[in-house]
Amino acid sequence: MLDRQRSQLSRKRRVIAADRLAVSRVGGGGRPGCHIAWAPERSGTNAFHDMQHSMISTALAAVSLRDLALVQAVHRQGSFNSAARAMHISPSGLSHQVQKVEQALGAPLFERGGRKVVPTAGGQRLLERIDAVLAAAELLQQAARAGAVAFGGELRLGVPASLGPYLLPHLIAPFPQHFPGVRLGISEGKPRGLLRRLHEAELDAVLAPLTPAASGIAMQPLFFEPWEAMLRADHPLAGRRSVALDQLEKADAILMAESHADGDGHVQDVSLESLAALVSLRGGHALVPALAHERLASKPDIVLAKIRGQAPGREIALYWREATPWGTDLVAFAKLLRALARQLPGLKLVG
Repeated sequence: MLDRQRSQLSRKRRVIAADRLAVSRVGGGGRPGCHIAWAPERSGTNAFHDMQHSMISTALAAVSLRDLALVQAVHRQGSFNSAARAMHISPSGLSHQVQKVEQALGAPLFERGGRKVVPTAGGQRLLERIDAVLAAAELLQQAARAGAVAFGGELRLGVPASLGPYLLPHLIAPFPQHFPGVRLGISEGKPRGLLRRLHEAELDAVLAPLTPAASGIAMQPLFFEPWEAMLRADHPLAGRRSVALDQLEKADAILMAESHADGDGHVQDVSLESLAALVSLRGGHALVPALAHERLASKPDIVLAKIRGQAPGREIALYWREATPWGTDLVAFAKLLRALARQLPGLKLVG
């Protein structure tokens, strides 16, 4: 009996040993010298843990999204000092975190020592991947907040400085009625810079003059805003409610950069209030958007007149990223803006 039990135990051991080997066969049959490998089956947390370690190194796993954002800031600013100020960190701390990312990736990202920090050839490809990781993280965060509140609770809106102060007062009251619980964050700037920030996911939407949309950007035309003539009070045409363009001397024009098309006159990249001050000091005239009429007409020594005939002006559109999770909310926001434009004098709906 004892010999029989020993024999059975020996056979079980041989079966277990055989099960632990997997023989790779070539051409349908095994042969001496073939590769032998055993991959034990795992389940649950241990299997996932092993898989993660096989794909991501321990050093890279220790890199945070904040670390990647610091690297991105250096790339965009082209300077460690500028990036440190923008990200509210000391230059030495920023340099340390960038080195941490470089060591985790096993490759340098930037060439140091020159007046401007530039990516290495390999670093440029890795920086594109870092941008994609941060964009995906933002979408993850937005998707997690989506559903209960429009825009995930906040709409980051970019508006040109020549439009925001004159349109937004009409938007402040109806916005919370249409989008309760949503915070409206406003960023002013030049249209080109705002659209760049939109493309880089720093803004959710931008109001800007009509321009061909970049790849991945959706656009909804809203309204046409005509220019008006802004004159000094002693201008020969100052007493008229409307003037024709050919009555205005082109050489006397003081134009904001956005409104000039043919280069005639003195182009000034300043605010509308500063433009009014220049007209008051120098004389001449300027073309300004109609929404600013009330504010500019209150300035001393300034009068405004409408342009007779087919007045020049600008078409304003709403831009957003096609990949945004807030597409439905932004369409509703565009409808609200069009409804406001219908009520404001001088504006005409387009699109």
